[in-house]
Amino acid sequence: MALPLPPGLVPTEVAFLCEMEMVTVVPRQRLESIPLLSGKTPTLRPPHRAQLPLWLALLLKKQRRANIVAPPWLLADSLKDIIHHETNVDPVAFSPPPPPPARSDGRGGARPYGQASSSSRRPGDTTVLLSPPFLPACTGDAPSGYLPYHWLEMAETLLAHAADDVPGAAEVRALLRDLQEVRAAKLRGSTAELEGGRGVQNFRGVGAMELAESRGFVLGVVEGVRKLGASAEASRREEEEERRNGGVDEGSDEEMAL
Repeated sequence: MALPLPPGLVPTEVAFLCEMEMVTVVPRQRLESIPLLSGKTPTLRPPHRAQLPLWLALLLKKQRRANIVAPPWLLADSLKDIIHHETNVDPVAFSPPPPPPARSDGRGGARPYGQASSSSRRPGDTTVLLSPPFLPACTGDAPSGYLPYHWLEMAETLLAHAADDVPGAAEVRALLRDLQEVRAAKLRGSTAELEGGRGVQNFRGVGAMELAESRGFVLGVVEGVRKLGASAEASRREEEEERRNGGVDEGSDEEMAL
């Protein structure tokens, strides 16, 4: 008999999905293109950089055939700026996600990924912004000062298997620990609004691993609030029913007296 699965993705599944993220590598050997289900990989020619899926980059790193370029948001200065924003600039909300990258439209302008040009846009079409893993949020060209959707699992993976490619790995580990504690405290504190009767909570900027780890706690709070609300509603209905029955009984007693 199969055991019931918890709702949503578990942390191990989130870490597996993170391996689809594209990262930047610096090859140390020539490697021809490899056909994958997602398409062919670029031909590696040292010392030219290339973008590969994280799982393939880790394999080449283990074989000493390539080095991984740490994304700019994983550097110590960028993490310090994010911690400053989380603690001083906006102590309640989370730091905003990275903005969608723009690409040239061939006419001297730029537009976000997934947005068609005005000439090729059909009537009724709406702007579609792509989301991870279809945006380069963990490559060497990613913007600094913004945490991508898979920031926590990506950072842990790179520090575990490619720590020599991360400048100041020891300081980065300490900053990541502080950042994780700050954001975890915000997630726990956000449940106070649910207890106050607000049924909608804004999780903009929260990472995938953070959601997977805190889903059980948040769902437990929501279920507790739901039960308390149901109990209060049942008590209110019972009181109304007693008042209604009490009024009927008093009226019948007066008629009997007459």
